[in-house]
Amino acid sequence: MIREIDIHHFAAAHQDGAFVVDVRDPWEYEAGHVPAAKNIPLPHLARRIHELPRDREIHVICASGSRSYAAAQLLAGHGLRVSSVRGGTHAWIRAGKPVVNGSRENVA
Repeated sequence: MIREIDIHHFAAAHQDGAFVVDVRDPWEYEAGHVPAAKNIPLPHLARRIHELPRDREIHVICASGSRSYAAAQLLAGHGLRVSSVRGGTHAWIRAGKPVVNGSRENVA
């Protein structure tokens, strides 16, 4: 079973320096994302697992929670500690949290 966390628990983890992977397409990421989130689109995730930390939990986010849940299943299957952010970036924005627009610094 994949762990899902709500936006409030995610916000607390983010404030504490959580590792965040945004699995949306680059154009979605550029339109607005959680600060410091690393963009690895879901179709590329399997071949880029080596870029993710094995020594800490990975918080996976997308637009609403569907792709992040699928991504979390994939990552958990490879032995990584993961959680999927319920409500995704939409919930983050609705909660009034900070968003970075247009940045490609974490896009690969």
